[in-house]
Amino acid sequence: MLPFSANPEQIERCVAFVTFAGVKLLDVTGPLQVFQDANTFLGRTAYSTPIASYYGGPVETDAGVLLNTRRLAGIGLDEDDTLMIAGGAGVFPACRDARLVQAIQKSAEKSGRIASTCTGAFLLGAAGLLEGKRAVTHWRHCERLAEDCPGTEVDPDPIFVEDGRVWTSAGVTAGIDLALAMVERDHGRELALELARSLLVYVKRPGGQSQFSEALKQQKRSATGRFDALHFWMKDNLVADLKVESLAERSGMSPRNFARLYTDDTGMTPARAVEQFRVDAARAMLENPNVSIKTVASQTGFGNDERMRRSFARLLGVTPQAYRDRFAVETSASV
Repeated sequence: MLPFSANPEQIERCVAFVTFAGVKLLDVTGPLQVFQDANTFLGRTAYSTPIASYYGGPVETDAGVLLNTRRLAGIGLDEDDTLMIAGGAGVFPACRDARLVQAIQKSAEKSGRIASTCTGAFLLGAAGLLEGKRAVTHWRHCERLAEDCPGTEVDPDPIFVEDGRVWTSAGVTAGIDLALAMVERDHGRELALELARSLLVYVKRPGGQSQFSEALKQQKRSATGRFDALHFWMKDNLVADLKVESLAERSGMSPRNFARLYTDDTGMTPARAVEQFRVDAARAMLENPNVSIKTVASQTGFGNDERMRRSFARLLGVTPQAYRDRFAVETSASV
């Protein structure tokens, strides 16, 4: 077997997309288009992309579009191939289909890579393929995935996660990011960049770009509403002293009682919440290329750019400069 990173010239890899009734159309067609465009750029069939289901035949997507599928058991996969499980509203009934789950298990035994887009991670979990793995799914369903798969480390932040031969991606369009990362692994960064330009997307988005902010909105919402007013004040006063003692005083509690109640109510410590509010504000400012990183750090309460850099690395896995390089909005006029 040639390693995926070896960038071989003539290997044809199969990426088999597993579908079911109610599959999300974009979970299939988004990543599939990446692999087909790779074929166009390379001038040969580097990837075959069969769409599969348990029985084969037409499968209706969530958008009402019928997909012509092949029987999963009839698709021969080997070490150079990828089994990719799509998500969608129909994934939860599909997880209860013992025949489909068993077929996924058998196909996974032969595949070099196993992947899921969005809620397809639940089918991987049902097949036992996420045990002992780190994984991600759409932020709305991360808590349920953690409950259904207690042996899995569910991380709600990243766009996609690679853990050994298992790849999982977050909501919907993150499947395109995952596919681009696979193409980069197989054929190098130059091809992945060309595909990204063609599709008008980024290569290797940081985990914070599409998944992180929405997850934070949920995390920051007080379960009881007890701390909603405090959150509004914190966002408007990021340069203030936001230590536990100050927040506790503003809330009329002792520091110890405040920290306990806050963590119980929001699921995070006060210090982590402050850090995330500041990172959110800094992300928005970094998208303006005319504002210096030092100014961003100062105006969002970090105090200095080194402290902001550490927070970005911890929460987003990317430096402020790298974030700006990817997402700064061009302010000059186009010609």
